Amino acid sequence: MRIKAAVVNQKDGKFEMKDDVELADMQADDLQVHMVATGICHSDEALRKGTAEIGYPIILGHEGSGIVEKVGSEVKNFKPGDHVVLSFYGCGNCINCLKGIPTQCLNYAANNLSGVRPDGSAHFTEDGHKVADMFDQSSFTTTTVVRERNAVKVSKDLDLRKLGPLGCGYVTGSGTVFNTLKPEPGSTIAVFGTGAVGLAAMMAGRISGCTKVIAVDIVPSRLELAKQLGATDAINSKDEDAVEAIKKLTDGHGVDYAVDTTGVKSVMEGSIQALAQGGTVATIAVTDQHIDLDTWNDLCTSDRKVVGVNMGDSIPQVDVPRLISFYKLGMFDFDKTEKFYKFDDINQANADSVSGKTIKPVLVIDDQYKPGK
Repeated sequence: MRIKAAVVNQKDGKFEMKDDVELADMQADDLQVHMVATGICHSDEALRKGTAEIGYPIILGHEGSGIVEKVGSEVKNFKPGDHVVLSFYGCGNCINCLKGIPTQCLNYAANNLSGVRPDGSAHFTEDGHKVADMFDQSSFTTTTVVRERNAVKVSKDLDLRKLGPLGCGYVTGSGTVFNTLKPEPGSTIAVFGTGAVGLAAMMAGRISGCTKVIAVDIVPSRLELAKQLGATDAINSKDEDAVEAIKKLTDGHGVDYAVDTTGVKSVMEGSIQALAQGGTVATIAVTDQHIDLDTWNDLCTSDRKVVGVNMGDSIPQVDVPRLISFYKLGMFDFDKTEKFYKFDDINQANADSVSGKTIKPVLVIDDQYKPGK
């Protein structure tokens, strides 16, 4: 089957629209999905630039939403016409998947970041040559084929154009709070970086009952949005020392929990120093930055903890519906971070993501889609 896709042909290359990409035949546990929309994530940019590399040419995208067109013979939970959000693939068979921790799947890299399907075959080809995939999904396409375990069924009365980022950015930020940190009601939390992931973590802190939810950033418009979404306090770290400001807001103690989404050395160190005694910081960003030894000594003397988190320790089939429930209650207004772009404008949308002009760009692939149908 021929599809239209945005292909990156070389390291740091632009997205090129191709209409001659061949989609692999379905396998027994596959879904063929008509793509409605997809978010753009900073992980897509890392692979495009070659910061992390799967291989080229490659079709990126891993925050897709769409409508099931066909199902394989062994698919049990989906049927044609179902609306779905797509996420990462966990094998379901390794010890960690069986423990209910698919983000720690022992086959995670092979299944999501190898550029091929789990059985080693090509997901896409062009002129007979392999085109690498991402997250066993590659949502920068008009149609894709994914495993049943990649998909989360959602209600047809929701606007599919908005939902794709729930499968990565929003579930990562919120899951870091809900699943990993698990703050107690009445505790305090600071979130460093108010992009899509950070704002999701911040809203999760508010839902969890934190009495201080502190947003830290250097962009005034993002801090203003953070306050609209429930931050009790906003700190512009370009204008004031974030650690001192946080301690002032917490009677000198520091926060019980912190989340760093930046991967910036000085910010990560600040997120540790802003912790109260016994506090915990979760680091989300993939980075090559190194923390100073004095900061590590602070962990021992103040009994502080640093934890790394992949994809919010989430189970997409559990966590995405939970976020949708909060959204319906007006408690998780993730769509206020989004801006729609035409599929053909993918390079501009990606540039706006990189510059920070748009928090969460969403490519509308099917411009004929009507919400609720």
